[in-house]
Amino acid sequence: MARKKRISELNDAQRAGLWALVALQVSLAVSAWADLAARPAAKVNGSKGKWAAIIVVNFIGPILYFTRGRR
Repeated sequence: MARKKRISELNDAQRAGLWALVALQVSLAVSAWADLAARPAAKVNGSKGKWAAIIVVNFIGPILYFTRGRR
């Protein structure tokens, strides 16, 4: 099995791509949490606590919240 590269071992294009994905993930999560906090509990499918925990799951959590968590 090949060993994993460290960030310092990536070339500039790979490092830029990685940081773009990190920025996308963080912005999705922050916007989902902000929407969840502002939305009344009656307009959320399920409990707000459950959705706050689901949003933590990489790209899938925020996308699930925006597609299935809101009424």
